Amino acid sequence: MGNCFSGDGQGGRPVGGAAAAVAGGAGLKSGADGAVDLFLKSRCLRSPYTQIELSLSATDLCDQDVLSKSDSLAIVYAKQRDGKLEELGRTEVILNSANPVWTQNIIINYQFEVLQHLVFQVYDVESAFHNVPAKMLKLEEQQLFGEASSLLSEVVTTPTRSLTLNLDRKENNETHLKKLGKLNVCVNESLGSKTIMEIVFRCLELENKDLFSKSDPFLLMSRKEESGVLVPISKTEVKKNDRNPIWRPVIVNLQQIVSKENPLAIECFNFNSNGKHELIGKVIKSLAELEKLHHSQHGEDLFLPTLVGNDYEDKVLKSQIFVERFSQSKSKTFLDYISDGCEMNFMVAIDFTASNGNPRLPDSLHYIDPSGRPNAYQRAILEVGEVLQFYVAHRRFPAWGFGARPIDGPVSHCFNLNGSTYQPEVEGIQGIMSAYISALHNVSLAGPTLFGHVISAAALIAGQSLSNSRQKYFILLIVTDGVITDLQETKDALVKASDLPLSILIVGVGGADFKEMEILDAEKGERIESPTGRVASRDIVQFVAMRDAQSGEVSVIQSLLAELPRQFMSYMQSRDVDQLN
Repeated sequence: MGNCFSGDGQGGRPVGGAAAAVAGGAGLKSGADGAVDLFLKSRCLRSPYTQIELSLSATDLCDQDVLSKSDSLAIVYAKQRDGKLEELGRTEVILNSANPVWTQNIIINYQFEVLQHLVFQVYDVESAFHNVPAKMLKLEEQQLFGEASSLLSEVVTTPTRSLTLNLDRKENNETHLKKLGKLNVCVNESLGSKTIMEIVFRCLELENKDLFSKSDPFLLMSRKEESGVLVPISKTEVKKNDRNPIWRPVIVNLQQIVSKENPLAIECFNFNSNGKHELIGKVIKSLAELEKLHHSQHGEDLFLPTLVGNDYEDKVLKSQIFVERFSQSKSKTFLDYISDGCEMNFMVAIDFTASNGNPRLPDSLHYIDPSGRPNAYQRAILEVGEVLQFYVAHRRFPAWGFGARPIDGPVSHCFNLNGSTYQPEVEGIQGIMSAYISALHNVSLAGPTLFGHVISAAALIAGQSLSNSRQKYFILLIVTDGVITDLQETKDALVKASDLPLSILIVGVGGADFKEMEILDAEKGERIESPTGRVASRDIVQFVAMRDAQSGEVSVIQSLLAELPRQFMSYMQSRDVDQLN
């Protein structure tokens, strides 16, 4: 998945993509907390996604049988990058119906950051196989009735979370044009994704693990699978030099836990800057048991697995863990806001500084290849845009350039990409591409690299939306080849923008050393603080370098986008608009 370990500003660190977005908050972290995330990633454990249910029905199916109506079965596939189909699930068989409503729902994992291509096939099951369970049916022995396809994001972004698709069938490599009926696809989230638990943990008399100081403890909560594998769900912040810590709330949803009776491992680690964090002690408790601990106000002894001979035994420690607070509530999810009509808006800012190289030469980052192969700037915009386009309410996007000198003018650090004096908006992703290519012919690359102006321009638009509606959220994509030279001004702009419905995605292209850029990303460095000492109210920046190695099937762009639902929800929570009635 894109971003395996997300966070929240209350100290709890929900683990997951959109699943964690329900509980997401400000996510401001010290370098120690960032290092803990790397530790979690090193465990190579995949956290839960948001699970959703697909319910299927069909209308006006053409009769395949001579003496009766069709006996239909529906199957859902995920279409892989190589075109192969992976079966996700199948319904039961509905006998003798032209308008079947299948009751067997298909459970799939929703990922905001990925284009999830779904293929739906409807089969007419031969009468000889009516007594065979649906999951045991061999499809090559049945008749393919028709096929339809859709992106999952197309379904979840409709107000009704449903979509009606035409069923087609290919014969002799040509699509069958006869009307075969329609397939209705509906998406539902489980109640567990909306059920939120907020837990405050306290420990007493933790063992000192550091030689010259007290321990620096943090807690990691994991779900224990039947196989014994621990799947990380949430974590606290690191408490420096504290044997009796009280952490900020850990926030999880019931879907992540599976059930309140499911065993959870709560492990207490001592933070070490080298990444080799030491286990201080642990307990195994379910949510129901943690709730009882809260009501009783009793502590639970930590234990430490200790090697005795060839086996491990649990050594009971004097250290104890307490549940200071345990509350349960229902909260709107990211998908709730989208289907309720919350508008997401896309903005782009492109670096035109001279360090990109002469656009007319093939070694330039701005070189437009006659073959049509996109350069790094185009690729970043296209990859982000193709995911966001389904969540964006309208197709007019503000687009700016910075670090260039327009014809007969001074260097500008925020100019409209389309050449207009007053209007920065262009039509769709292709409008951005056209304006970008046109700008390359009408400006001279210059410098330095300043972010403050474009961030302020985006913040102005986001701020103006507050007077009209609370149901808008803005995403600014900045694509750059170098390190900024206005760090303090940029920090000041980010701190001011942190109170607005705005996220900023920064993509580094080329071979520059982007280490300093990570300062702006609270997930990777220290929390953002303005020159006046004001701290950002929440984390709104994500930074990735395009050259970073791909991790499996997850691209750096996907890892960039995976953080957006959490940041979106952190804003909604900060505005107190996330509670269900």
